[in-house]
Amino acid sequence: MAEHVYPHPQEPSPGPVDATALDEVVAFTSELIRIDTTNRGGGECRERPAAEYVAERLAAAGLEPALLERVPGRTNVVARIEGTDPSADALLVHGHLDVVPAEPADWTVHPFSGEVRDGVVWGRGAVDMKNMDAMILSVVRAWARAGVRPRRDIVIAYTADEEASAEDGSGFLVARHPELFEGCTEGISESGAYSFHAGGGMTLYPVGAGERGTAWLRLTAHGRAGHGSRVNRENAVSRLAAAVTRIGEYQWPVRITPTVRAALAELAVLHGIDTDTTADDFDPDELIAKLGPAAALVEATVRNSSNPTMLEAGYKVNVIPGQATAYIDGRMLPGTEQEFADTLDRLTGPGVEWEFHHREVPLLAPVDSPTFAKLRAAIERFDPDGHVLPYCMAGGTDAKQFSRLGITGYGFSPLKLPEGYDYSAMFHGVDERVPVDALHFGVRVLDHYLRSA
Repeated sequence: MAEHVYPHPQEPSPGPVDATALDEVVAFTSELIRIDTTNRGGGECRERPAAEYVAERLAAAGLEPALLERVPGRTNVVARIEGTDPSADALLVHGHLDVVPAEPADWTVHPFSGEVRDGVVWGRGAVDMKNMDAMILSVVRAWARAGVRPRRDIVIAYTADEEASAEDGSGFLVARHPELFEGCTEGISESGAYSFHAGGGMTLYPVGAGERGTAWLRLTAHGRAGHGSRVNRENAVSRLAAAVTRIGEYQWPVRITPTVRAALAELAVLHGIDTDTTADDFDPDELIAKLGPAAALVEATVRNSSNPTMLEAGYKVNVIPGQATAYIDGRMLPGTEQEFADTLDRLTGPGVEWEFHHREVPLLAPVDSPTFAKLRAAIERFDPDGHVLPYCMAGGTDAKQFSRLGITGYGFSPLKLPEGYDYSAMFHGVDERVPVDALHFGVRVLDHYLRSA
């Protein structure tokens, strides 16, 4: 099987990352965590204190950050660093300021303490994604101290509302302030370039080059209301339950995108498995079963998915309601949107209607591009024994909204984590934390990439 060949990007000049930058990335991560930006959905969040924090530090680095809101308190920050080559396309570097809720009683350390203990920064947002927010600040300030300018313009965006609908964040920026992203052709953000220990001493660095689309669904079953003691063949709850069961148990067919195919091909080579991922009879499930821990990087993205999550029906045990509602978390691979809708039409059945409660597009980014080669090179410079591969995110990020402006997104928030550290479990999980050494690695890699981009 032929190996992938990637162009070797030109090395940038020696980096400006100094002891101050390494200290600042830890301090910024801790201090941002202490600013509680919990997003409970429905507009219940206030990112402004965190936005003012990052804006103040960007301004101290000589930038002119703009604070932008759709509604008071839901604040976004955008700033541009002018590059040395006016003819070059601009690059977007973005991170969100909001975090998901955390219950302090469940945590070892208070989730909004930002405590630094035994070389680890603790708290909600430590990996999702105030760590990357802090890395961006640290790099920009290091450049200002050293008088460094990138080749291409870099637009920095700190967004609100990523953990809900993005309506007050990237969605608002794209709809109301597209001029701020003039010239941007590519972007980097969360969910990629972290070390993944695949067993046998193998370290992988998955770089996001695709996302499944969001398809949150509302199902509504209609029936005949009546007394709970009487026979009712038009029971809305029964109809809904049957539809939810069909959807939840449905085995979606395999659909392999170019990103996932490239990931499977590289994983097969790294594991010494002889297979042709381009063959008509290629069985990804058979390969995935042989990948050990690395299977987690691809198993969720060879199919669409549809998981029932919420049920609403009735108001009294002896009353059959005339309507019942359910919600489904659906995810669609690029190129499967029509198939997804047709399948839902079939699975819901008579008496049950469905609609998109929230929908966002799937994404696909090229993995044979100069950009991906430079992302790969930046990681390998600081971990030559690591193996970089593309992967498709099972969920989604603000890259979906920015794609409406023609910006191709990559998941690139570099971290080198110790073996046994379950990075994926930290997202929206209990005891979220990030090692100080991982932040130092991330700052160096991010600086190197941004100066070579």
